[in-house]
Amino acid sequence: MLQKPEPFVKPDMIFSVSDASALLKGVVETAFPEIRIRGELSQITRATSGHMYMTIKDANAAINAIIWRGTPVNFKLEDGIEVIITGRFTTYPARSNYQIVINSIEMAGVGAILKMLEERKRKLAAEGLFDESRKKPLPRFPQTIGVVTSPTGAAFQDIQNRLRERFPVHVLLYPATVQGTTAATEVAAGIEYFNKQNNVDVIIVARGGGALEDLLPFSEEIVVRATAASHIPLISGVGHEPDWMLIDFAADVRAPTPTGAAELVVPTKISLVQELDNLSHRLNTAFTTQIVNLKRTLSGITLKSPKQVLMEQSQRLDDIAKTMSLIINNKIQIAHQKIDMVSKFPLMLETKLQRLNQSLVHAEQMLNSLSYKNVLGRGYAIVRDKDNNIISTISGTPSSIEFADGTIKL
Repeated sequence: MLQKPEPFVKPDMIFSVSDASALLKGVVETAFPEIRIRGELSQITRATSGHMYMTIKDANAAINAIIWRGTPVNFKLEDGIEVIITGRFTTYPARSNYQIVINSIEMAGVGAILKMLEERKRKLAAEGLFDESRKKPLPRFPQTIGVVTSPTGAAFQDIQNRLRERFPVHVLLYPATVQGTTAATEVAAGIEYFNKQNNVDVIIVARGGGALEDLLPFSEEIVVRATAASHIPLISGVGHEPDWMLIDFAADVRAPTPTGAAELVVPTKISLVQELDNLSHRLNTAFTTQIVNLKRTLSGITLKSPKQVLMEQSQRLDDIAKTMSLIINNKIQIAHQKIDMVSKFPLMLETKLQRLNQSLVHAEQMLNSLSYKNVLGRGYAIVRDKDNNIISTISGTPSSIEFADGTIKL
């Protein structure tokens, strides 16, 4: 129960208006050097000076309040939200009223914040900003990564360190505050900047962990809409694993932390080397299989007169296989030495496949040139008996003679 203070002004005292106002001001400021009040905000206005004026109220009363420019505010002030303010009472003699100067302001509990976020989430989801059909795949080998975050925060350092460890790429930073009244505007501006310049392959929006109130800029509509409108794939790496902000639902991929975002955007060197080795093995296996098949085809030709020629060509194919194996192994060594330039791997692979295809085409042409049909075209003929066996001596009984352009039955 608040006690009523004893009066100290005597009835016979006479004051000027200014003296009475100064006396009242001193009494109010002395009696209330600091006070915490819970209520609902309304009539919020921002003056050109940067100061914000508002009213905090409940069902039965209202108090004017002011936030001086430069006072930190970690979330966007809106009419109707319930807050707890800390400040001091003072008077404004020019208008004969009293007000509270706010030193700090917070939402009235996590429950109130979550309720506000859920309502905003439903609204934005109804507009289709979180639809899976809007999600874009991340590039396999990004050349340049754009990061929107504070240049002095730990998040940017964590991202840079992890990228250097895994797969060094070019990083462009858009410096933005990640806490306070201007954070949402600056983050949205960073996303829009990279999309306008179109100078990065993927965007990371990052910030380290913090209280739910500190992360609220990443749930502001301006940030969510900029994220959903981005034509460049975007990863949100805000807070820690349990944290969630509305940007997570609009982003193409959500990472649990800034470090996790860096891990998602690029592969590791080791995985690329393994992939390269696997592709090399598959190429070698496919080429060897083709060579074996060609050798079997050559061995199946039963002409005896050109047999020596076929054997020599078979030996040449073996030499080609050894040479190609050496070439492939040499390319693998070069790829290992230049792994930092692995982004050019698709072009190297395409060139290697073209060479293999050319070798196979050449081998196929060589095989066709050795066909016995070509021998018949040079004036030779094949004499067969009634069982279709080739007759190579005069003791046989011919049944047919095969020429280049047909067969005569005897």
